[in-house]
This record gives sequence, structure tokens and C-alpha cells, in this order.
Amino acid sequence: MDTQQTNDRTADAGSTASASDTSTVNISANGRNVGSSTSITDYNSSSGSVPAANTAVAAGSVPEGGEHTGEADANGTEGQTKGQVEELYPIALLMDELRHDDVAARVQAMKRLDTIAIALGPERTRKELIPFLEDVIPEDEDEVIAIAAEELGKFVSLVGGPEYAPQLVPVLEKISACEEPIVREKAVASLNLISKSLSDEQIQQTFLPLIQRLAKERWFSLHIAAAGLFESVLIRVPSDIRTELLKLYFDLIQDDSPMVRKASATELPKLIDLLAANFHTPDTVNEFHWDIITSMYENIVNDNQDSVKFLAVDVLISILSFLQLLGDRTHHPELFDSLLALINDPSWRVRYMVADRFDKLAENFDDDSYTLKLVPNLLSLMKDNEAEVRKAISKELSSFCKLVNKADRSIMVDDIVPVISQLSMDEAESVRSALAGEITGLAPIFGKDATIKYLLPIFVDMLKDEFSEVRLNIISKLQVVNDVIGIQLLSESLLPAITSLSNDKLWRVRLAIIQQIPLLAEQLGVAFFNEALGQLCMDWLWDPVYSIREAAIMNLQKLTKFFGEDWCKKELIKRILEKKQSKDFDNFICRITCLLALDKLIPVLSPKVISEDIYPFIDELKSDHVPNIRFNVAKSLASIAERLYPEYKTIVTDKIVPTLEAFENDDDVDVRFYTKQSIEKVNKLLQDTKQ
Repeated sequence: MDTQQTNDRTADAGSTASASDTSTVNISANGRNVGSSTSITDYNSSSGSVPAANTAVAAGSVPEGGEHTGEADANGTEGQTKGQVEELYPIALLMDELRHDDVAARVQAMKRLDTIAIALGPERTRKELIPFLEDVIPEDEDEVIAIAAEELGKFVSLVGGPEYAPQLVPVLEKISACEEPIVREKAVASLNLISKSLSDEQIQQTFLPLIQRLAKERWFSLHIAAAGLFESVLIRVPSDIRTELLKLYFDLIQDDSPMVRKASATELPKLIDLLAANFHTPDTVNEFHWDIITSMYENIVNDNQDSVKFLAVDVLISILSFLQLLGDRTHHPELFDSLLALINDPSWRVRYMVADRFDKLAENFDDDSYTLKLVPNLLSLMKDNEAEVRKAISKELSSFCKLVNKADRSIMVDDIVPVISQLSMDEAESVRSALAGEITGLAPIFGKDATIKYLLPIFVDMLKDEFSEVRLNIISKLQVVNDVIGIQLLSESLLPAITSLSNDKLWRVRLAIIQQIPLLAEQLGVAFFNEALGQLCMDWLWDPVYSIREAAIMNLQKLTKFFGEDWCKKELIKRILEKKQSKDFDNFICRITCLLALDKLIPVLSPKVISEDIYPFIDELKSDHVPNIRFNVAKSLASIAERLYPEYKTIVTDKIVPTLEAFENDDDVDVRFYTKQSIEKVNKLLQDTKQ
């Protein structure tokens, strides 16, 4: 009986040793054991149960030939088992979350995919995690798949480096077949990212067949994915293969599906730029494959779908950039003819794209004769029936006019200015707003005299526009005009409009005016400023909008720097202190504004003015019933102390310090908090002076 029990225990111990030796924890798609090893998913995270493979260990068995009772070994092995379980628990929990019914939980689990990979290590990530994902991911929700696709792009180091990176391709290939654009785009982006770590040999062995498979499948989504991968391969393959790839891409450009043609046309400029960057010398230019590229361009220009045809504009820009790099203008005539066809296309989307890229197109033709030929087309786009086209061309005016100015300055005044004037009164608010944001940029091009004669009247009219964004765009760029015509003329012409806008109902317009005040003040001089704008600056202090009051307070400091302390005492401090006598002072907003305004002046005033005018007013507010006032008083007292000490030492030690000490016992937590900060500053000030 005893012998039989011993033999049984010995057999159990042998099985235990075998189970313990199998340390690999395999993952399978269904979460079951693979072979004799233990699956992570066999650990039940909710119940905390121990994997079955460790049951014998828990029993306290003894290896064959052992003389111990098994207790010590059981305890030791049990501790080891517990440690293994604890190590596996977070991974098992994540694996459970990857199968969770709630999509949000699966999304969060996917975002921590790298955590699982790090815990498993490169080899097990390759052998277990990647196959698991390949089985599970394609069947999940698009939101989850998109996260997985993005995360897998960062997995090169987690699978063991570039040598093993190709193992990530199959799962991303499956994801790239998804019809949901965002998922497909993430998969393609990750594949392109992975390709950067691969050798040219790996590219040919892995990516080249991938592209060929995707491009020749019958599903449109796979063709779209293929179009996005050419950039990773095109310049990393031999010449003969590159030719075949371009022919394959040409097939995609001619695909039956408009979505495939659109995707291919979208990616084509990238490919052209890649070829241009690598093959622009006389001995390599043939690798650009001009005939194939221009044939693709012609197909896009003649496409019957607007969503494809408008992409020809970007393709044209890339082709022109390549020719400019070569210094070759022999193809310009036919390319210019194709541009004219796009400008006059019946589809407003095509015309919009030309208008939006007008400056780039003109720059890449890089010839005054073509610039002048484009002027009539500029004017036609400025008069286009579609507001979006007029809006787009308005944003290109200043950059294109630089080119026109170089070619023939008279054209700007004779041909372009009249149409600009019409555009400034366009029925579409968005068009007028776009023009307002760009028209001030014409001043440096026109020069002082032409700006005063032709542009200034347009500026004044647009400052009176009923649409606030138009006014705002003009005001915010007055500095450019000032640099050209000078502040005197600017103020004489625009000051009435600026004064009117100072009370604009839109607070952003008022704010834009306030931000221009320091510029005007510095140039106008103190006398003119006091007469024209002085009262406005004070009125803004009491604006109902906090941002306006804050900006007005900031201006007071800048104005004091320009006009000096005497002006500040007379024009600012005096008026602020007089507020204390008005009934408005009962209002919290009035009191806090006075306090903050005076506090902002402290750094630019002398200790004498601070001690005589600023400190007494602020000190009177120390007993205010509003905590916000009191803690701002505490902050201001520290600033005053720093300016007064050591010249007015007694004020600091006999008045400011006791006030701050009294604030330490204030009922409000914020007051005590800021008081503590102020006391630390004052104590440091006093200690530094003693030393």
C-alpha cells in the first residue's frame, strides 16, 4: 500500500516536472490550450483560477528519489506558480478585453497592444500574438480594426527588428482589404512605415508581391490600398521592375472604379516628386519615364468624373516642378494648354482647384510670358459664377501679383485693381472676408503712391462692411499698410473707421482695434493720441467682455512706456482713482478692473508714484467683502514691496507685511493661498537685502 502510494506520488511528480518545464504560454484564437502548454486565456481573470497544468504542483509532490515529505518543495513551487500567474494576469486580462462585448473596451485593449507584445517578447509575439490578431481582427468593428492597424505599424522592434518585420505584412494586408476608408488608410500608412525599416531585398521579396496581389485583385478596396503602397517601393527596385510598376499604376489610373482612379490620382504627385528627387540628372532622367507619367496625367485631365479630374492640378504642379528642376521648358506649351482647359472646365470643383493653386502653377511655369498669359484667366476666376472659386482666387492675389509686378507693373493698376474693387463688394460674405485677409498684402507690391491712390479707398470701404469678419481681417493686418504709407496717412484715412469700430457689437472686432492701439500711439504722438484715442482707451476698461478689459489693461502699460510717467499720472491714474467716487465703484467689476489696471502699471512707475498714488488705493481694498479682490490685493502688495524696497522700507515692513500677516487668517482658502506666496516673496526680499 505504502509502496503504491509512493509510486503514485513519483508519477505525479514526473508529470509536474514535465508541466513546469513547458514554460511557453501559447495564445490561440479560441483561447484554448495549444499542445501541452498553458494558454494565457486559460487563466480566468474574473475568477482568479490557476491554470490546470499547475495542479500537481499545488499538491506538493516530490521528484523521484526524493526523501522529503514534499512540504518544502510544494511551498517553493507553489510560490513560483503564484509568481507566474501574477505575471500572466495583466496579459490575460488584456486578452479578455480584446474579446469583450463592449466595443469601447476592445478599442482600449487594442491601444495597449504594445503592452502585450512587450510582455510576451519578440519570439512569442511573432509566433502567438500576430497569428491571433490575424484571426481575430478582420472580424471586428471598424473602430477596433483601425486602432489595431495603427498600432501594428509600430511593431517592428516588438517582433525582433527589421529581420522579422515582414511577418507583420499578412495581417495588415487583410486589414487593407477593408472597405471603410479610415481603416484602409491606417493599414496602408502602417505598411509604408514598416517598409522604411526593410532592406531593398526585403522590399522586393515582400512588398512587391503584396502590391501586385492587391492591384490585380477584383475588389476596388484592394486597388485603392495598392495605390497607397507604391511610394514605398518605386525607387527601391531595379529599373525594369520600376517600369513594370509604373505600368501597373497606369492600370489603376484607368481602373473602372472612380474611387480607384481618384485614389491613384491623389497619390500620383507623391510618386512624381519621388522620381524627380532621385532621377533629375542627365544620366538618370530616363528613369523618370516621362511618357508613362504624362499619359497618366492626360487620362486624369480627360476623366469624366469631377472628383478625379480636379486632382490633375496637383499632378500638373508636380510635373512642372520636375521640369523646373531639369531646366527644361520644351513641354510648357502643351502643359499650359492643358491648364487653360482646366481653368475653363464646366465643373466648378476643377476651377476651384486651379484657383486654390493658382500661385503655385504660375511659379512653376517660371516665365514672365506665361505669367502675363495667366492674367486674363485670373480675372475670369475672380468673376466666376461660383462663390467658392472667387473666394479661393482672392487668397492667391498678393502672391500672384508679385509675379505680375515683376513682369508688367501697369497690368496691376489697369486690369487687376478694377476687379479687386468689384470683389470687395461681392455679394458673398466669405469672398469679401477672404479678400480682406489678403488685400493688405498688396500694399508692399503696389508701393506707397499706388496704395494711397488705389487701395486705401478699398480698405476704408471694407472697414465699413456689415460683415464683422471682413472688418476684422482688415484691422488685424494694418501693420503691413502702415509700413508702406506711414501712420499719419493711415490714421487720417482710417481713424474715423477705427473710432467707429471701437464700439463694434462683435467683441473680437473691438479686441482687434485694441491690439492696434500701441502701434497707433507710438506713431501718432502724445498730443494726437490724447485727442483722438485717449478716451477710447479708458472706455475699454469698463467693457462688459473680460477679454476686452484685459487687453485694455495691457495697453495701459505699453502706453506708459511710450508717453512716460507724467502722462500716466495725468491721463490714466487720475481717471482710475476718480472711479472710486462714482457709483460704479460699488460694482465688483469696476473695483477689480481698477485694481488690476493699477497693478499692471507698477512695473513701469517710479517708487514715489507707487507709494503716493498706487499703494493707498490698493491698501483700501484689503477689507473688501469679495475674496477675489482680497487675494488680488495680496498679489499686488508683493509687487509693490518689490518696487518700494529699500527706498520706502517702512511702508513694506510697517504696512505691507502686517496686512499680509492678517490675510493669513482670512476665511477664504484662495486668499490664504496667494497670501502665502506673497509673504514668501516679501520675506525673500527682506532676507536678500540683509545679506
